[in-house]
Amino acid sequence: MQFSDVAMNLKASEIRELLKLTTKPEIISFAGGLPAPELFPMEELRQATNAVIDKEGRAAVQYGTTEGYLPLRKHICERMKKSFFVDCTEDEVFITSGSQQGLSYLPYLFVNPGDIILVESPTYLGAINAFKLCSPQFVEMPTDEKGVIPEEFEKICQKYGDKIKLAYVIPEFQNPTGITWPLERRKAFMEVLEKYDFPVIEDDPYGELRYDIEKLPSLKSLDKKGQVVFLGSFSKIMMPGLRVAWMVADPAIIDKAVKYKQASDLQVSSFTQRQVSFFLDMFDIDKHIAKLCDVYGKRRTLMYDCMKQYFPAGLTFTYPQGGLFTWVTLPEGMDAKALMPKALAKNVAYVPGGPFYPNGGNANHFRMNYSCMPEDRIIEGVKRLGEVLKEEVAK
Repeated sequence: MQFSDVAMNLKASEIRELLKLTTKPEIISFAGGLPAPELFPMEELRQATNAVIDKEGRAAVQYGTTEGYLPLRKHICERMKKSFFVDCTEDEVFITSGSQQGLSYLPYLFVNPGDIILVESPTYLGAINAFKLCSPQFVEMPTDEKGVIPEEFEKICQKYGDKIKLAYVIPEFQNPTGITWPLERRKAFMEVLEKYDFPVIEDDPYGELRYDIEKLPSLKSLDKKGQVVFLGSFSKIMMPGLRVAWMVADPAIIDKAVKYKQASDLQVSSFTQRQVSFFLDMFDIDKHIAKLCDVYGKRRTLMYDCMKQYFPAGLTFTYPQGGLFTWVTLPEGMDAKALMPKALAKNVAYVPGGPFYPNGGNANHFRMNYSCMPEDRIIEGVKRLGEVLKEEVAK
């Protein structure tokens, strides 16, 4: 038996491998990007599920359209207008099995081996892994505390021109840094993009989890040429195990994505789509999101305060205004991955930052998640991690 070149190049996701740590009860894990399970609206889901069975019966478990359940797509159009300032029709909405499926499909629609994909530096590790299957060349866009630097983005576009086939960004509460682009950055980015013909993926799984900042227009809302493909998800605002997310894009892009899905898995579960749609019919999801923001915002602040108290001097870390992550920068020369065994010896875990850079380097960073740990474990975990870091910095 001989595997293909693609299969031979497959590697285990470092994210998924690290998530295995969360199954050990003694580990205080800041490694995953997990929502807090105690906040899952289980009773509401039970009622919505019963309503699906009572009202739709066998139709709920029959095959459905590849584009997705129409009432759910209508709900998403309303949500896009309310939360992301985007006017769209059902024909511009496509239901996917989690945002990760959208990330997996889109490079195959635009990228051939050797073509260039632009990504933030750093960027979401799951996107890097999905894009790698197309054998692209990654070019990293320099960032600062306000996100992608427009002047650097333009220099890259001028340098590589038609070789650029796709760009990928997370303007809201970025994974891994937690950074949010201000409005002027978004406008400047779009002004540069409009000079070129390649599409950009705007990945926004965290945009409704905001704690200290007003809603800002999405890139898609500023899109004049149909270049932005917006990815949204119910994973962080409802339950990740449902695996229901969506893509909003120009109908020509949606048409290609639908055909790709027909060739892969036909459709997202008919039943699960109805569970989400009926949930939105029956309950106030904004009230649930407000509850999430209250809890996660407090945990964010607690982690930040503990880091200021227990981490040694010489480190920096972000103060995210929403989302699930903060980003720690160690002094030059320190290696966050090499420190992991010492942290694990104290039963605390994080995600080393190196893999978030597709072209390597930058070992002196790590990502921490604050959403999934209760307050007492956040305090204890940061304290333990601070002890490890103090020992290392003192060397």
